[in-house]
Amino acid sequence: MSVNYAELQQTILALTAGEEDQVALMATVACEVHHSDDRFDWTGFYRVTAPELLKIGPYQGGHGCLVIPFHRGVCGAAARTGEVQLVPDVDAFPGHIACASSTRSELVIPVFDNAGALIGVFDIDSDQRDIFTQDDATELQNILKMVFEK
Repeated sequence: MSVNYAELQQTILALTAGEEDQVALMATVACEVHHSDDRFDWTGFYRVTAPELLKIGPYQGGHGCLVIPFHRGVCGAAARTGEVQLVPDVDAFPGHIACASSTRSELVIPVFDNAGALIGVFDIDSDQRDIFTQDDATELQNILKMVFEK
């Protein structure tokens, strides 16, 4: 199964129309994205809760790490640099945090609010190596911008 991003975007925008609560938005996005493709084993948000610190937010899948400092792992790298992290093999990523031993590849997208402040990262894990594409990153980044930067 591959994602129909046009349909996913339309669904998420319809479900989140008029909503401004970030946690409610995160919960809806995590649920819809997670169930849009069977490549996605863990889908969720880590929220910026203190300087240089991420804490678990709404997600779908097995339990995730509760706290991730900006200086650790793929999520930390996305938060620290403000850049998408497309990691084909997590075992080759220096400092990868293994929240789930089954994770083989990861896509992490920084999430900003309408003022341009980093509010968290959107993390997708897969049990398959090299499974995420630049198209996945671009399409999901566009959806996140429409939902959180409005």
